[in-house]
Amino acid sequence: MKFPVLASVILFCAILARAIRRNRNSREKAERIFWQRENQANNVRRKSLENLDYIHIPLDNLPTRIMAEHPQVAESLRLLQELSEQKILNLTGYTNTDLKMQYGAANLPQLMEYDQSYTVLARTLQIWADVLWEAQHRYEAVQIMEFAVETRTDVSRTYYLLAEYYASRGDSRSVERLISAAEELRSANKKIIVHTLK
Repeated sequence: MKFPVLASVILFCAILARAIRRNRNSREKAERIFWQRENQANNVRRKSLENLDYIHIPLDNLPTRIMAEHPQVAESLRLLQELSEQKILNLTGYTNTDLKMQYGAANLPQLMEYDQSYTVLARTLQIWADVLWEAQHRYEAVQIMEFAVETRTDVSRTYYLLAEYYASRGDSRSVERLISAAEELRSANKKIIVHTLK
């Protein structure tokens, strides 16, 4: 009676030890690959950043006069004016190692600055759109959010409000385009956004 129990315990321990060893080996291999890649990336020479897909803010085509006196709108417009004079890149989904491999280690601080500007842009556009949306300026809010989607924002609220707006007008074609745009994101939010839209 005791022998089968003992055999089961020994078998379980052997399986557990093997799983732990396999997991450790896998983790060590991933770490080795990461550091090899990181060392390679640190030796990549600086490349030109001139022809990158910089984002330009089309302030003339956005509803800058609607509720311009509202404190949040005024602050959003101030930030957007400031950002319009800077270089902006959406680098969501790229690791520092990816960026160094592609553009050279010396360019990393600049690229991070351009990406930080993008983060501020995406957040500012949604704050502005939210104020207009709540004040029933839906068409103008949609203009802002459509521009945000063009920049490949991963702010989920942008996609959900646009989908709500399109659906309320029976515009299934625009919903499909929105899903296609979400499917091309390089963000961790991609799956949940696409799933919710579908």
